[in-house]
Amino acid sequence: MLTAGLALCWVVLSYGLAMARPSSLPLGVRTVEWLRDNGLRGVVNEVETIYYSWQAPSKGGPALRRLPKQPGERATTQPAARNRGTQTGPPVIKPAYRPPAITPLIDPALPGEGVWRSTFHAPGVSAPPVLITSFRSDPSYPQTVAGVAWINQKLTNTWLYPGRVEPAVSLPSRGPMEVPTNMRSRLVSTFNSAFQLADSGGGVVLHNHTWAPMRDGVATILRYTNGRVDVVNWSGGSTAPPNVVWARQNLPLIVDNRRPNPNLSTGPEWGATLGNAIQVWRSSVGVDSHGNLIYAAANYQTVASLAAIMIHAGAVRAMELDINAEWPSFITYTGPNAAGAANFLPGMAQSPDRYLTPDDRDFFAVYLK
Repeated sequence: MLTAGLALCWVVLSYGLAMARPSSLPLGVRTVEWLRDNGLRGVVNEVETIYYSWQAPSKGGPALRRLPKQPGERATTQPAARNRGTQTGPPVIKPAYRPPAITPLIDPALPGEGVWRSTFHAPGVSAPPVLITSFRSDPSYPQTVAGVAWINQKLTNTWLYPGRVEPAVSLPSRGPMEVPTNMRSRLVSTFNSAFQLADSGGGVVLHNHTWAPMRDGVATILRYTNGRVDVVNWSGGSTAPPNVVWARQNLPLIVDNRRPNPNLSTGPEWGATLGNAIQVWRSSVGVDSHGNLIYAAANYQTVASLAAIMIHAGAVRAMELDINAEWPSFITYTGPNAAGAANFLPGMAQSPDRYLTPDDRDFFAVYLK
């Protein structure tokens, strides 16, 4: 009896202290995270699997009449090609690359479906650093809409910031745990990072130092000292070389060489957190053939359907980021100093002010060069 009483006291004290700590999350989410961190991770995962299986949408149903509203109303198009055969004037300056519109998968297409929109507008910024669009990603689920963002790496710098809790490594300083105030004048977007390290088992590099061992064969988003950000299948050993400024790992690549990972439907390597076949909010980041970043998120996705979205959006390599309704966030800004902060899909649960105050999870911020 005494042992049981002491155990109960420990549970009550542990839970109370956890709930009293500063956090960016609501009480319910913090409670679930506390259960995960205190020996009930498997139970929570099983309950979530059952719940989301019940919540899975049925195939078919009425098609949407219009797409959900997204931030940014200025559609962008490729400039028309000029006839150079008889040109005698000044040489034509080749326009900056912009991705082609995403081809709709359901006919008839809805207004604006797959058409890129610029989100950030400021004096002196002639080309869009970030473009967003949305499209219905699966004819079998005509009400499911995927959001896609394209980030021009020639115009932007992307940085990874630790949160209050994740990545769960012993850093000498976790920094501001939000977008630094002195960097907000050039902020164009922010987006979520990957699974908790306890779920992914992946590595982390920050400030050119490996804080959690890197794993070969694991999908990795990383920044090199020359400023380039890439998504790769890591093969560099447990300690990152000096030319890696930051890196974040999460499970295997879901897309490689424009092809889906062949184990998407059957492999066990997609983590304990809802595995590969449960239809939930999922997010992904990848690179296109020009080396620009692509981010996508949508509700009611499996790992395989998320890979299909990334391939259709033009990704040559892609990795899964965080999942479940609480975690995917892609936030756009209409101007400097985080003006006009907005989620690029209306179903994203977190406030668009996320990452402007200290957050529990690590995240990426994208700035004008």
